[in-house]
Amino acid sequence: MGVEVGVQAARSRALAVLRIRSRALAVALLPAAVAVVLLVGGPTGHLVGGAWGTARWVVSVLAVLVLLAAAAIAVVVSRARPAVSPTVPIVESSAPDLYRMVRDLADRLDVPVPSAIALTPDCDSWLEDRTHPAQNRPARRGSRLAALRAHRHGHRRSTATPVLVIGSPFLWWMRVGELRAVLAPVVAGTGPSAHPDIAAARRFVRGLDAAVAETSAPARGPLVRTVLGVAGWVTRLLLRSCRGHAAEMERGVAAAAAERAQAVDYGLRIVAQEQVGLAYAGWDRLLTRVAVPAWRMGRWPSRLDAGVVAALTELSRRDRLAEGFTSRLGERPACDLLEEPGTVDEAASLLAARLFHGGPAERGPDWAPVNWQEYPEEVVDRTWRTDAARLHRVLDAQGVRPAQGPAAPDPGPTLSRVLDHMTTVPADSPAVAPPPHEDTAAAGAAGAAGDIGAAGDIGDEDEDPLGNERTAALVAALSAEIAREEAAVGPVPASGVEQGGPDSALWADGMLPLFPLQPPRTGRELLADHVTAMVCCAAMDTAGALPGLDWLDGPALLVDGERAADLGPRVLALIESGDPAPLRTWLHRTGVRPEKPVRLV
Repeated sequence: MGVEVGVQAARSRALAVLRIRSRALAVALLPAAVAVVLLVGGPTGHLVGGAWGTARWVVSVLAVLVLLAAAAIAVVVSRARPAVSPTVPIVESSAPDLYRMVRDLADRLDVPVPSAIALTPDCDSWLEDRTHPAQNRPARRGSRLAALRAHRHGHRRSTATPVLVIGSPFLWWMRVGELRAVLAPVVAGTGPSAHPDIAAARRFVRGLDAAVAETSAPARGPLVRTVLGVAGWVTRLLLRSCRGHAAEMERGVAAAAAERAQAVDYGLRIVAQEQVGLAYAGWDRLLTRVAVPAWRMGRWPSRLDAGVVAALTELSRRDRLAEGFTSRLGERPACDLLEEPGTVDEAASLLAARLFHGGPAERGPDWAPVNWQEYPEEVVDRTWRTDAARLHRVLDAQGVRPAQGPAAPDPGPTLSRVLDHMTTVPADSPAVAPPPHEDTAAAGAAGAAGDIGAAGDIGDEDEDPLGNERTAALVAALSAEIAREEAAVGPVPASGVEQGGPDSALWADGMLPLFPLQPPRTGRELLADHVTAMVCCAAMDTAGALPGLDWLDGPALLVDGERAADLGPRVLALIESGDPAPLRTWLHRTGVRPEKPVRLV
């Protein structure tokens, strides 16, 4: 009973949307209708006289202008491509068990089968309509071949039903039964989607939305700008009129789908929803703590979804409240429904790197995949040594000399050089002469502070002051150095590889990354990263420490096989107050020799 009520509510709202479309068409045809009446009234002798002749000419010209404007708006709406989520397509030959599970689920729910299945590197699942005429138009060479292959692997209802998009972390973390329970209300949405009125209303709203985005883009030529301006004003007016009805229509569709799915694995779905939240937390932490450092180094982890399992397993090991989660790992994972899980995971990992970081579309010398076994050496060690090298380049540019004095031989890049430079001298201590060129370096760093905003990875400086003026100057110089490095690299080329799917416009228009993961680093965070990198390099080169990977916290320093979790607060004490004592105590306890030079890249 609830299903029928939801569908009827959605259908009534869809009819309201279609009535708005009909009214818009009537308004466009009204001047033409009046012109036809006036033109026919003259020969018949009913509308004769001087005033009627003038009215015929005025209304006829107005009708032609309105029809031309309506035709232009119709062309813009029909040719505009609605936004389509970038996904990894899964053909039936590569996942027959997954297609069979979805087909059985649709049969049990008595709804049409989704036309295809695709994966998204996100913790969500939805139905996506890709039947808009502009999306079916071949964008590039190879699209017709892709469409032919999709037709061969499709079903009889493939031209009408939407695509089922599944979050890739779900396949690796969830068990088969849990995935089935989570997908039940999503697949149930294909029933209302197949209703002609609802489908037509959705196509109309999505076409308007795409046209608004199309008309908002910069255009060349005054005529094109005028046409797009008029079309944009009309489509925005229509979209505002449809917004309320469209929202209520989608609520009705969701209510009907949820009601229909109540009878399918209801008890298991409650448990599966808990796994959805857990998977989201693990996925978010894996991306921000583990993937982002690799992406910044030009490496992309090729098994992100498998990393989610490792991260959540580690969480269950640390948290006693999550001990029950490990018992699930003995059951069959949903990724077994794929013929080649590793290949799919690699494709989803590359797509995640593009969506969240904006990397190239294909691998290369500066954009290579990295396995989890190689992550400490390829990412962690390289990141630390690159940051340490940048820190010493900045110190060299500022004219900072070792504490032994200007006449002493240069021992090379040492941690002592950094500690001595950042240490705040107490007020009652004897005055210490600044390093050579200190005034000049400080003035240059102050001028470089104006370039901080140009750095794409640097945010506004914190309001709280840092340890001392030299530390603040060091932050400004590091920010300017990173800005220069990013400017030298330049933007990532958008057209790296042929894309034949409906989401090819995203790749061609250079709209990636769509969802940047982290806000810009503040100056304090930037300096903390570089000082920590220098400490880690010194620990590896003089105390036998090793780079490691913590699944929940990212890059980690391993001292005697244990993660050095107490290093961060000691580095912050040096940065914020200029006090090196806590850090020197830690260095002495772990056997690190700060006066020894370290290896940089």
